[in-house]
This record gives sequence, structure tokens and C-alpha cells, in this order.
Amino acid sequence: MRRSEKEIVDRSQVDLIIKRALVCRIALCDNGRPYVVPVNFGYGDGRLYIHSASKGTKIDILSKNPLVSFEMDLDHALVEGQEPCSYTFNYRSVVGFGSAVVLNDLAEKRKGMDLIIGHYAGSVAPYPDDALEKAAVVRIEISSMTGRQSGY
Repeated sequence: MRRSEKEIVDRSQVDLIIKRALVCRIALCDNGRPYVVPVNFGYGDGRLYIHSASKGTKIDILSKNPLVSFEMDLDHALVEGQEPCSYTFNYRSVVGFGSAVVLNDLAEKRKGMDLIIGHYAGSVAPYPDDALEKAAVVRIEISSMTGRQSGY
């Protein structure tokens, strides 16, 4: 990382950003063409989970190339300066890389979906197996990630 003073080295602080973030952006690559999409997500056991329709662009790309990058950010604040080039921005963010697997096992899918629901709702209410069977749940095995912050 070029600006080491912005790096978050405390893993618990990185995990806190992930816990507080509402949107994760997933970057995929389709035959050399980048594709970024915001997704709802869950996080547990050092893995990210996302859900999707069982057919569509994300699933098509992941079936050809499982490598992904992801990003989430929060605590945004514009800091005005004396002139436009002296403005800055406060933020906290996490950027990482990993490999995605579309889950087929119903128990694994439920674990991922429970983490996603729990991330937003705080707890998980029962939901029917047929709804879970129709959805795609994707597990992202994180190979690396870094946290950055400015102004905090």
C-alpha cells in the first residue's frame, strides 16, 4: 500500500467496517471486460456470501471466471479546503480479492443466506426451502483484503 499511514492494520477494525457496511461492490471480469455490481452480503468465518437470481450476468461470468475483487466503504465526509485541489474526503474502506463458488448444497446455501439476512435484520426468521432452492447463494473465499481510512 503506497500510503501506509492510511492502512488499517487492526483486523478487528477491518471486520467492523465489514459489519457496518450496507453495500458490497463485487468486481468480475468477463473476457477482459470489467463488470462491477453492488450486492447485499453477509460475512462469517472469514468468507463473504452474496445472493443472486439463479440466472443472470453475475452467475454467467462467475461460471467462466470465479476470481473477484470486492469493496465496501462507509463514514464518508467531504472536507473542504481553501481551493478545489486542497479538498479531501474522510472514509473507511475494505478492498479484497477472492474466488467465488456458487453453492449447491442446501445446508451451505442456508448458512450463507442466514449470514446475509442476519447482516441486515440482526436475526434470522424462518424461510421456506423452496425459496432458498430458487436463489443462487455465492460464497467468496477471501484470499486477501486490506482496510484503509482517511480522517479517522
